[in-house]
Amino acid sequence: MADPGFPAQHSTTTTVTTSNTTVERNIRYDPLYIRTIPGILKIAQIVLNLLGFICISVSILSVTSRGSWFNIVAMTGFWFTGILLCLYLFHVVEKFYKIPWLKIEFVFCAVWTFFYAIAAGLAADYGRIQEAFGAAAFFGFCAMVLYGIDAFLKFNAIRSGEIAQGERVINKSSSTVTSPAY
Repeated sequence: MADPGFPAQHSTTTTVTTSNTTVERNIRYDPLYIRTIPGILKIAQIVLNLLGFICISVSILSVTSRGSWFNIVAMTGFWFTGILLCLYLFHVVEKFYKIPWLKIEFVFCAVWTFFYAIAAGLAADYGRIQEAFGAAAFFGFCAMVLYGIDAFLKFNAIRSGEIAQGERVINKSSSTVTSPAY
């Protein structure tokens, strides 16, 4: 008599995953990166960082702690994003593909989303007194949204196993073996 708790048959599934990374190790200029979503985001972030910095800098209250904090956030974002854009345009990221570029960018974008929320909020409070702070707050909130979108895209890319530049092809094959009851 068969045990009622034991199934009449069982199956075993074996999954084999292989990945193949294809990169070109030479440094070259590729203007097509600017037309991709990450390229457009980086250019928009650079422009918003610069506009917010200019708005605060022309204000009489630029020497206040709020103005200084906004300018630190804006200029750090400007330089970091600008350097990353250059690295992508010249395929330096692809040359050094073993560096976790997506994780670095994800952390930076997530932190800068938070920093811009604080900086733009503080600038918006001074926007009642000085219009330049109100304009800077607008550009800061726009930059916050773009950095948040970029962080979301980087998170999804990390989760799906992508690399920053180049191609990674992941092949999955599975086989199922079903054994009859004895």
